[in-house]
Amino acid sequence: AVGAAAMEEPAAHNGSAAGASPAAGTSTRPPATPEGMALAYGSLVLMALLPIFFGALRSVSCAKSKNSSEMPETITSRDAARFPIVASCTLLGLYLFFKIFSQEYINLLLSMYFFVLGILALSHTISPMMNRFFPANFPNKQYQLLFTQGSGESKEEIVNYEFDTKDLVCLALSSVVGVWYLLRKHWIANNLFGLAFSLNGVELLHLNNVSTGCILLGGLFIYDVFWVFGTNVMVTVAKSFEAPIKLVFPQDLLEKGLDADNFAMLGLGDIVIPGIFIALLLRFDISLKKNTHTYFYTSFVAYIFGLGLTIFIMHIFKHAQPALLYLVPACIGFPLLVALAKGEVTEMFSYESSAEILPHTPRLTHFPTVSGSPASLADSMQQKLSCPRRRRQQSPSAM
Repeated sequence: AVGAAAMEEPAAHNGSAAGASPAAGTSTRPPATPEGMALAYGSLVLMALLPIFFGALRSVSCAKSKNSSEMPETITSRDAARFPIVASCTLLGLYLFFKIFSQEYINLLLSMYFFVLGILALSHTISPMMNRFFPANFPNKQYQLLFTQGSGESKEEIVNYEFDTKDLVCLALSSVVGVWYLLRKHWIANNLFGLAFSLNGVELLHLNNVSTGCILLGGLFIYDVFWVFGTNVMVTVAKSFEAPIKLVFPQDLLEKGLDADNFAMLGLGDIVIPGIFIALLLRFDISLKKNTHTYFYTSFVAYIFGLGLTIFIMHIFKHAQPALLYLVPACIGFPLLVALAKGEVTEMFSYESSAEILPHTPRLTHFPTVSGSPASLADSMQQKLSCPRRRRQQSPSAM
């Protein structure tokens, strides 16, 4: 809920991953230099683009994955419509919790929760890259973590996670970062977790179609504007919330080095929410089979434009801005204009990401009517799946 907060002006960073800037003129530290501001906001934009770009590429492979532990979570139109309401209730609940209970104990629980999540997310992020550094003779053993409920025919899988020795090494390296964050709350450790959360979100959260994406982005557009401009709830929670749910970069890095404490920041929601829509457009590009990524690059450029506009408006009005106010119209409007120019609006809105037929996935177009034993039913279904393949092999056009 807080991750979709505004892009913030500089604020003291006490190790938390969420925060809000003080009102203009209330900060006692000297103003940032133009060089420091350029470095900070340039770094934030770059850090926002990396998980979107690579997360979108990995979302294509994720859609084709046979591993049940890496299957994407599909967001439907009903989920998209409810998301702003659920996020608002969560945000308001956190606000009441911080008003009623001790902030110290709540943040301790949150730190432990995000400590575990951050280690798992970072391990999943670096695993493909780390595989290149392992020698060919590395003793890599396969493991499976399986939890089931019930017995016999009523047995159901609760958790089915497959991993290997290389994954355990990545988990150990990620744990080092986790301990660093838990003990020091350093901004670099915060950003490593934030980037991992963002990339995993773009990779594993899939919109089923463009209409669902428009509903989700439109709802969160209203959510972001209301809670940032309409009330002080977002700012209060952001000041109190200690978790890696934003990217930060110091504006006084050139003067103080790694001990800098005058931070500009960007909520992870402003990365993940547009990012999953951009990833959807990449999968739509691939489904067109034209060997072009027009809609992906258009939306990617639109995101850069929207984020740059956010920074510009923020410094004009000297007030934290809800980034989705500028990102949503850009990320939806630019690709839609391209679709109108190319005459592909119908194809864009009829595309169903969850209905893609992958090369390794057999498609059963109708259910056979078979009486008899379960074995005869299985034989009949196998014939229905194998016969079309034999006909395709004999077809001259297929050759």
